Amino acid sequence: MTKQVNMHEAKSRLSELGELVWKGERVVIAKAGKPYLDLLPHKETRKERVPGRLAGQVRIAPDFDATPAAVIDDFEAGE
Repeated sequence: MTKQVNMHEAKSRLSELGELVWKGERVVIAKAGKPYLDLLPHKETRKERVPGRLAGQVRIAPDFDATPAAVIDDFEAGE
């Protein structure tokens, strides 16, 4: 559900509107009767991924890529 409020009303009811947004309601702030801003909840930004964090801690078995023919046959047969 979308709730549209004018700029003056939004200034007066900011805390209440903020609670509505956090509960999932969409709030649009209007200026001169036309949509002007969307009020959105703050989302933490994701931390940048740092490759190599687990370097030296992951071990891959020597036969990792050696798949038995029977497994491949079963997979291709849809079993």
